[in-house]
Order: sequence, then structure tokens, then C-alpha cells
Amino acid sequence: MFNSGDIVKVLIPNVINTGYDYRLCGAAKLGQFVRVTVMNRPYVGVIWGIGDGGLAPDKIKNVSEIFDSGLSVPDLQWIKQMSDWTLMTPGAVLRLIINVPDAFSPPKTEQLYAYNNDANIRMTDTRQRVSDAFASNDNTPMTINDIRNISHVSGAVVNTLIKNGTLIPVAQQIKNQTSDIRDYSDSGNIKLNDEQSAAATEIGRAIDQGGFSVYLIDGITGSGKTQVYFDAAWRAYSRGKSVLLMMPEIALTAQFMSRFVARFGATPIVWHSNLTAARRREIWRGVARGEIKMVVGTRSALFLPWQNLGLIVVDEEHDTSYKQEDMGNYHARDMAVLRAKIAGFPVVLASATPSAETVQNVLSGKYKILKLTSRYGGATLPAISVIDLRENRSDEYTLGDDTFSGTLSAPLCNAIRETLDSGQQVMLFINRRGFAPIVQCKKCGWVAQCPDCSVGMTYHKHIGKLLCHMCGRSVQMPQTCPDCGGAVSTRGAGLEKIEQEVHARFPTVRTALVSSDTISSRQGLERLVHKMESGEIDVVIGTQILAKGHHFPNLTLVGVVDADMGLYGTDFRAAEHTFQQLFQVAGRAGRGEIPGRVLLQTYQPDNPVLGAICACNRDAFMAQDMESRRAAQMPPFGQLIALVIECEKEQILKKFCETLAATAPNIVGAKIMGPIVAQVYQIRRWYRMRFLIMGPANARLQPAVNMWLQKVKVPANIRIKIDVNPQNFM
Repeated sequence: MFNSGDIVKVLIPNVINTGYDYRLCGAAKLGQFVRVTVMNRPYVGVIWGIGDGGLAPDKIKNVSEIFDSGLSVPDLQWIKQMSDWTLMTPGAVLRLIINVPDAFSPPKTEQLYAYNNDANIRMTDTRQRVSDAFASNDNTPMTINDIRNISHVSGAVVNTLIKNGTLIPVAQQIKNQTSDIRDYSDSGNIKLNDEQSAAATEIGRAIDQGGFSVYLIDGITGSGKTQVYFDAAWRAYSRGKSVLLMMPEIALTAQFMSRFVARFGATPIVWHSNLTAARRREIWRGVARGEIKMVVGTRSALFLPWQNLGLIVVDEEHDTSYKQEDMGNYHARDMAVLRAKIAGFPVVLASATPSAETVQNVLSGKYKILKLTSRYGGATLPAISVIDLRENRSDEYTLGDDTFSGTLSAPLCNAIRETLDSGQQVMLFINRRGFAPIVQCKKCGWVAQCPDCSVGMTYHKHIGKLLCHMCGRSVQMPQTCPDCGGAVSTRGAGLEKIEQEVHARFPTVRTALVSSDTISSRQGLERLVHKMESGEIDVVIGTQILAKGHHFPNLTLVGVVDADMGLYGTDFRAAEHTFQQLFQVAGRAGRGEIPGRVLLQTYQPDNPVLGAICACNRDAFMAQDMESRRAAQMPPFGQLIALVIECEKEQILKKFCETLAATAPNIVGAKIMGPIVAQVYQIRRWYRMRFLIMGPANARLQPAVNMWLQKVKVPANIRIKIDVNPQNFM
């Protein structure tokens, strides 16, 4: 406990220094939030420890305000250890926690707008996104900034909706909202089968006993993992603990929400990126005050100011979206385990296709495994087989006066026809957005490239534009080659082209496209789910969004259009990620009473990844994949740290990388590779080069890398991104 007049060190978000000394204006504890100034700019930081800057007393500024809430000592330890592991500064980690600018300020006076559901307007894609933004925030009024930020629409769209009466001006201030504290209860209307009950009992025992432990619920798709971790959540919540249910963004579906309400009697507090500023503020403050004790959220929910956190559940723990690559590089699953280890409470991981890192932790005895081997409700696993495209090439098809190369083989088309004739639904999976990935001149060979990135632009037919999937730049599709005036053609197939082919071969079929281009909100996904459940869609065509957790009882055929797409990437995890993705997609078939089947189109029918999927032999595949990693000393049997060096001036970048290479340390048992040109050399006009540091699992790479970077003066126009155990090698 510190008293008024004591000198304390305050950690400040995003400030590189590990803290500045300030004089307290009242009593405060370690970890308490305080308001201070740095160079006359106000910040909210936390009390990090005893002041040790050695400044003269008259040079030390006063803390201007002490807040009631704060972080616990284990939270401060977590910040420090996360910083040591990821090589983010402690201030950068704190920035992830104090990420709501208005959390410590009184409500601002701003004009709010309500959505008029009775307005008779023509609904366009952009207007639908505005409607979804209000729906995702319980139809509470919003500021114009919130509407634009959440909907991703222009000011012109918002102004039009104001003029035509769809958006109605209401109160002229953001009112003090309640944190809508909710009392949950266990409905008792869910009966677990024997496997589920045994798993729930073991996790419940760990919660009752207290202390750190990690459980993996390893269950096949449709085995009822959700109800097992719901049981654990209730056990922790009913004992006064706070609970975080963490999952990939797109998994927050209406199906999950309805299961939650059925089990706990009220809707969950949901934390994600599409909340209004006022809603974020109130949830953040409610968690900090200990009033909100259960949250369903994406990876950023881990950094809420939790009070008495007693359980974290990481659903779909293998999902790559848990890896943050924008505001610092960290893996939310691993940081959740670290937080639980420091504070001493259990973590539950759930997946049908666990990551190699989690599997190794199970094999080494660090994690405990709980297996669910049967589908809930008696549904059977689908039959999975390959279609050899070397022997079953697709015929061409015509649309109007044009002829196109086909992508759907005869066996797949026959299966689609049989399924539709039986009144059942089909899913076609291809993990490629747009219509065609390559736009090229037939005469001179010109290829459409993004002027700001070292990648080609993808043709999106429904908007008539070329899009860069790296930076988002869009341009009109050229009618002729800009270099020679020759004819422009497209090559390759994206999901829009698959939809075109489906309509050409099955003219009366009702289709839906599912990708990040067409589904921009949870409400959009819920509409799709409702249409699938009500039988309004015959064939759904989509990307990896479809692989995550959806339950369509009448879906009995899944066709993977290009099963080879991810098999031969430069990433050593390519086989693992391909297996996980295709196995999850296959799990969408036959979840109701009618058995399902899955067809994988491939030019490599003997590939061991596809063989393991067809045999549903995940364990044999993982054993083989991990043995090859062990031989190569790749994670989880080794460590990698990537340094990505970026600069807008190519020559300055190369010169700095030469300097950095010249000062590279000798790390015992490890090696430093590079600099080399990054696989995507330029993104948003910034040139990129990479170093890769590789060492054994027990190597202390982080301290060596930290000392290395401290030796070199980094120019102001150079950016260095550090990524420990990277998932992305672009």
C-alpha cells in the first residue's frame, strides 16, 4: 500500500520506457489505475512499483487522479512475462488492456441516431451493413462515427439514411448506461451423455480444488463440446468466479447464443470489434468493477480488466485467428494459459482438430485430455472419399454466348444432383474469394498487379472490380489490356465463379455465397443460418467461414472444390492447417438424422493428408506430421522468432538490414537466417525484409534477440516487427 506523497513508478500504455516516477496525491495500491501526464499529454496508467528514477524531488510530477479500479499483482506479473515472451514492451501489453479511451472519462455530448425499422427503403449491401450494426448492438442509438466504423460504410451512405428517415436523431449525449449486470442460472434441462458427463465432472473437480490446470476437450465435430464447457462455466460462475468464454469471431452465431440462453437463462455479455464506443466503455467498466462476471468474446476479451477470474475457455483452440499480428504479435490461447498459470486457475481448450502445440503438451503431460468420441444425439460421421481430377476432369460449360472452363467434376455434379433430388442441401467449399485470382492479357501477358503490394489483384465479378486482398485497394476491371489494348481474360476459380458454374449446370438451384465479402457481421451469418434451416438455400458456396461450428441438419453433401490448395505452401504448418480446415469442413455434413458424405476433388489422391481425412485417422496424421517437425526441430520441438524489417525507401531498408546482420549475435544451439526479401516484398508501399531466428525448444532466444536489437540504432523511418513462433511467413 502506498500513501499520499509516496513516489511510485507508473507504467503507461505504449510508452517504450518501463515506467516514469510520479508523486501520489492519495493512498493507492500496486496495480491501481491513475491519471498522469507525459509531455503535457494525459494518460491513464497503472502503479508498477516503487519509484526508482532518481529524479530530484522538484522534477517529479504529481499523479492527477487515482481511480477505484485496477489490476491485481498476478495481472502485473502477466504483463511482465508476456512482454518477456513476445518482446512487446510492457507498455504495449498494457495498451491491450487499457484499450477503451472513454473508460475513465465522463460521457461525451454527441448526437445519437436510432435505426427506424419501419422505414421503407431499398436495401443495398451497404444499407444492410448499417442495419446489422444496430442489430449487433441491441438496436441502441449510435453516433455517426460508430455507425461508420462498425458498418464500414462511407459518410455519404449515413447521410442518405438520415435524409430518408432511416436514421432518426435522438438524445444529444451518450447516456450513462448500466453495465447490464446479468444473473445466470443453470436451467438443468441439458442431459449430458456418459462421455460428456465424465469430462464435465473432471473439469468441475479441478475448479472446486482450485489451482492451475489445462484440459483439452478433444471431441469430434458434433460431439457436444459446448455443453461440457458450459458445465464448467456454470461451476466457476456459481462459486463467485469470473468466466471468459473465448472463441473465433465468426463462431459467435445465433446457434451458440440460443444454446447459451437455453442453458443459463439470459443472453451473454458479448465482446467483439463491432461494439459502439459507449458499449465498449460500459462493458470494460463493468468488468473492472467486478459486476460483469461472464463474457463471451474474441481474443481481445482476454485483455479486459478481469476481477477474480476463475476460468478461461478457448473454443476451437487451433484456430489461427487467435494469433494477433496487428497491435503486437501474440497468441491469445498461449497468453490465456500464461495468465491462468500465474493467477492459479484452470483453462479449458476445445477442438476437434487440436493444434500440434496442444497435442505435444498433452503427450508431455502438461495438459490433460478429455475425449468425446461420438456425435451428440446419435448422428453418424460422414463418409469421406476423393475424386481423382486426373481421371475426372470437368467439362466446359456455357453461359449465354460465353464458354468457361469447368471446375466441378462429373462425379461431384452427379452427387449434387442426387442430393438436391432427395430434398437435401449441399455445401461447396473453396477457400478463395472473388471470381478469379488472375487477370491477364492474352496478347502481351500483362497481369493485374496491386501498385502498392507485391501481389496480383483478384477479380470480383459482383462489383466489377479488381481487389487487392493484402491492402484492400480496388480498381475497375479493365475492358482491354492497359499496356497493349489486347483482350483480357481471367484464370483460376474463386467462389463467385463456382456459383456461376452451379447456376449454369443447375439452373433452378438457390445458392448463397459465404465469405468475408458477403458476410460482414454476425447478423449476416445468422440470416444465412436461418435460410439454411428453413430450406431457402439449396447450395451454399463458401470459404473457411463455413468450417467453423455451424450446424445444418439437412446438409448431407460437402464438396471440396480444390482439396490441394493448401497442401504445398511454404509454411511448415501447411499440412496441419489443411487437415484442420478440411476435417472441420467435412464435419458440417450429416449432423442430422440422414448420414452425410464428403467428396474431395484432388490431383493428389494419394497425399497422406487427404488419406488421413478419408480414414478419419487424425491421430496417425498428427503423429507423422509431428515426427517430421521433430526431425527438423520446428515448433513445437523448436522455437522460431521472425524479424520483419519495413521501410518505404528500398535502399535504406537494405542498408539497415546489412547493419543488423553485421551485429547479429552467436546464440548457442541456434542460428540466424537472413536477411532475405519477404515473400510479399511490398505491402502498402512499405518494402519488407525478414530475419528468422531458429533454436531448440529450451533455448533462451528472446533475451538474445532483445540484446541484439538494443545494439543498433533504428532510424525513424524503419519499422521492426517481432513475431515469436510466427503463423504467417508472408
